[in-house]
Amino acid sequence: MTAVPATTEVFLVAMGVIFLAPYLIWRGLRTDYYAPLVVVQIIAGVLLGPGILGRAFPDYYTYVFSPGVVAALNGIAWWAVMLFVCVAGIELDLRQVWARRRESGITAALALGVPLVLGCLAAATLLARPGWIGSQAHDWQFVAGVGMACAVTALPVLIVLMERLEILREPLGQRLLRYASLDDVAIWGVLAIILLDWTRLGWQCGFLLVFALSAWLFRALMRSLAEADRWYVALIWLVLCSWGAEWCGLHFMVGAFLSGAVMDADWFQRTEMDRFRRYVVFAFMPVYFLSAGLRTNWGVGGVAIVLATALLGVASVGGKLLGTHLAGRILGWRRGEAVIIGWLLQTKGLIMLVFVSVLLDKNLISQETFTALLLMAVISTMLTVPMVAPRLKEARELIGRSV
Repeated sequence: MTAVPATTEVFLVAMGVIFLAPYLIWRGLRTDYYAPLVVVQIIAGVLLGPGILGRAFPDYYTYVFSPGVVAALNGIAWWAVMLFVCVAGIELDLRQVWARRRESGITAALALGVPLVLGCLAAATLLARPGWIGSQAHDWQFVAGVGMACAVTALPVLIVLMERLEILREPLGQRLLRYASLDDVAIWGVLAIILLDWTRLGWQCGFLLVFALSAWLFRALMRSLAEADRWYVALIWLVLCSWGAEWCGLHFMVGAFLSGAVMDADWFQRTEMDRFRRYVVFAFMPVYFLSAGLRTNWGVGGVAIVLATALLGVASVGGKLLGTHLAGRILGWRRGEAVIIGWLLQTKGLIMLVFVSVLLDKNLISQETFTALLLMAVISTMLTVPMVAPRLKEARELIGRSV
């Protein structure tokens, strides 16, 4: 009789695949210019999902990703994304946005608004066909959710790409952080509206009121603590906010973002915060990528998924470029500046993945829509560095422009 392997053994096999496969692709194919490791990890998650590995090797897929293993992986994935979204909230610097509110407001509004409108039009096109809307969604929730997914700018991934391009600490990089910070606030605000449950509206409003009071007390406490204690207390605060948001029906990731948004980045050393973010992305987020990949589905047909991905990609990338072009005309930017900013702000990656995962969890989009949005995010993010790097070499003076 063949012994049945313990869940722990299979779990470790799955973890080995999660970390080994992306690394071999990244190093072996030398994809760093087009696809940094974080993007390769997302792609690997799709390849290891039921749409690819599950169809090619169904027995192996069933053996490795058994219900017990998937449950364990999901637990790690939830904690990973809570940490990641919280750090994204901490890195918001709305004080800089306020100091340059006209320029930041105009750019952020157009860079978000134009792809949002085009994304909503693309969603309306998908809505006319079966298989795209989620089972629990109203039409407006589906349209708004997909539209906002097309408008997302992934602040953490933007930081990674700007570090590679050596512009993060330059005036241009700081401008981009301001624009992306405003868009981040809008993204989570729209998500909260989409997720409003009118049958539980009182509980959700109550959570927000309790959160506002608790945040005031929390901030006073954090100012009185040494930095070593702040890190630990911040984790407790993250858990409480995430639990409260999940309990009232807003979703734990909304709470995770709120927990970070009320923290000041200068409570922590910048080098320590950067190191912590890299550790989260390096050690935990690959499990989340696989967790997302396990939900990819090609049920409506491969051609339909490809066409939907192309439609959403045109709305997303074209909308960002058009929005920043309009902002450049209004604000008098130099030639080529709007194109560079537009390509960098269309970076999707992780925040996009988080956003659409929430929509899928709430059954507001189908697995097929999730797959198309995920592929769009990967492709658009891979285009960023190849499109921006040559332009920066030709226009180095733009890097030093603060307005």
